[in-house]
Amino acid sequence: MLGAQSVALVGASSRPDSFGARMIIEGMRSSAQMHLVNPRYEHINGIACAPSLAVLDEPVDLVLLGVPDAALRDELEAAAAAGARGAVVFGSAHIAGLREEISAVAAGAGMALCGAGCMGFINNATGLRALGYLEPDPLAAGGVSLITHSGSAFSTLLRAHRGFGFRLAVSSGQELVTGAADYVDYALDDPGTTLIALLLETPRAVGRLRAALHRAAEQDVPVVILSVGHSPRGREMVAAHSGALAGEDIGWQAFCAQTGAVRVNDMAELCDTIELFESGRRRRPGSVGIATVHDSGAERALCADLAHDLGVEFAQLGDTTLATITDLLDEGLIATNPLDLWGTGADTRTLFSSSLEAIVDDPAVAVTALAVDLVKEFDGDTAYPDAVIAVATHTDAPIAVLASVESAVDQDAATRLRASGVPVLVNARSGVAALGHLANWPKPTNTAAPLIDTDRQQRWSSRLASPDWDQHEAFALLADYGIAVPASGIARGLDEVLAIAEAVGYPVALKTSGAEHKSDIGGVILGISDDAALIGAYRSMTERLGPAVSVHSMARPGVEVSVGVVRDENFGPLVIVAAGGTLIELLADRAVACPPISANSALDMLGSLRIAKLLGGWRGDPPADVDALVDIVVGFSALATELGNALDAVEANPVIASPTGAIAVDALVIRRDQKIE
Repeated sequence: MLGAQSVALVGASSRPDSFGARMIIEGMRSSAQMHLVNPRYEHINGIACAPSLAVLDEPVDLVLLGVPDAALRDELEAAAAAGARGAVVFGSAHIAGLREEISAVAAGAGMALCGAGCMGFINNATGLRALGYLEPDPLAAGGVSLITHSGSAFSTLLRAHRGFGFRLAVSSGQELVTGAADYVDYALDDPGTTLIALLLETPRAVGRLRAALHRAAEQDVPVVILSVGHSPRGREMVAAHSGALAGEDIGWQAFCAQTGAVRVNDMAELCDTIELFESGRRRRPGSVGIATVHDSGAERALCADLAHDLGVEFAQLGDTTLATITDLLDEGLIATNPLDLWGTGADTRTLFSSSLEAIVDDPAVAVTALAVDLVKEFDGDTAYPDAVIAVATHTDAPIAVLASVESAVDQDAATRLRASGVPVLVNARSGVAALGHLANWPKPTNTAAPLIDTDRQQRWSSRLASPDWDQHEAFALLADYGIAVPASGIARGLDEVLAIAEAVGYPVALKTSGAEHKSDIGGVILGISDDAALIGAYRSMTERLGPAVSVHSMARPGVEVSVGVVRDENFGPLVIVAAGGTLIELLADRAVACPPISANSALDMLGSLRIAKLLGGWRGDPPADVDALVDIVVGFSALATELGNALDAVEANPVIASPTGAIAVDALVIRRDQKIE
């Protein structure tokens, strides 16, 4: 499909400004042999037009279907009968059942299919243009392979006039047959691909897409993803638009972290990130942060604020670098990062180029930006572009210009910079985010096959599918995955309650059975110290909540953490670590990852939480046994890997991490398709 040499345009038209006429214009720009098909014409603009695909005098590789939805199935069947190996379906295929019919026809014929509801594609490497809409000609050439569900974004990005060009650009639409994973694999087979940009509403064939992105990481090809539709309203809009369900935000977050993809938040950040990466410059090993050089104290502070909000770290400049900069500064200015250089304004070019050169050479700096507004200077001063180009000419380290307001940028200066290999980032927030992305790329990815205990997997899969599953088995499930749990037992009467307490040892906790949020209804009583207190507690609880309870040994006080697995509809099982106990919903402090998770990854997840300071010891409290907590997270990862298809969720909340260990003191299991009251 993407390498077609012969293309049929079904629905070609002589009517000006019609869809069929635009197909012809693009077909004449294309490298492929063009065949017009429409029973209404014998010729269009002097070009022969066949009444049907069946009567073409030679086979075609690709068929463009510029016809109404009502004719789509018949024309696709005709394309299959004519031996075409690919088709582009521009129509939205909203007729009930039509999408399924189209998919079946294409799959049965072994055809690749772009769409439905798409703009088509351009293979800029071969000159093939399969479009029903007029796009830039020639299209800026470069190494970017773009795959987007959005047709509007497709046209916008092709007109971006930025410091990058395209190898391949696909408006993939609904992806009824051929999906993002297929296009990514095709792009990775092309050595001319230097970056893959994805704008996706709905993740399809996630396993294959994950494998393709791991392959990109192995080939050192950056992948930048803009996902849309993760908000409740956005998900509704995606479903209405494409008939598919968008991915949850936490799912995309975990997926990108696992595959090493760079996740961006909007179109501005997408463009700035692509342009920065497409400069071809990469951070040196060991460098860890960004550096920015300014001509404004206020804008320097703004840059620092944005970096803080975005979680982008500034590099700590070395003593040699600081000394070099200090010698250059006017009196009263301080050598630091971010750096404000503006003093008297004397010899601006030398001041900025010398400072930039010192910073670029600092081994701690991953990427440097000259952060100036790059406005048109009415006195003709070109000191800023001159300075950064001079430095870029003598280094392979990443360096860029960071502007604040796109509409104020001097386009002549920007064009000159880009021609010299210097990216121009045109928005402060998205530009700082892009700098952070490059400073942290490549991200480590986990491609190791998980170890599966098949006996354990089969044992618990059977129990979870059983109609007599008891929620109290949750503790046994966790224990089988190496997760520490308290000694406990279940009871339906006072004598049993007292016997269990004697067996596990006081103090004990008493919990009602069957309620999901036990603490909200007074269904948990902690620290019961003796028989008399236990008798009173049990009688009080049973009067309100019934006789079924569980009795547990008390854990040592510590930091409460929630660890669990939740099944995402698109991405499968995800491991979630969060602030635990009653704070889980209030703080919304969580980290999420796709299994399998290594001990190092588990440690990183815990370290990313705001409660990490509590785990390390807070205001004189002893530090928690983080290694034991890591073991619990890894245990949940194994559980997710082996039982992810049998569970919608499993949670231990809280896990209490104390100086002597970590223990899951409550557990909830929601089996697949289980109804929650």
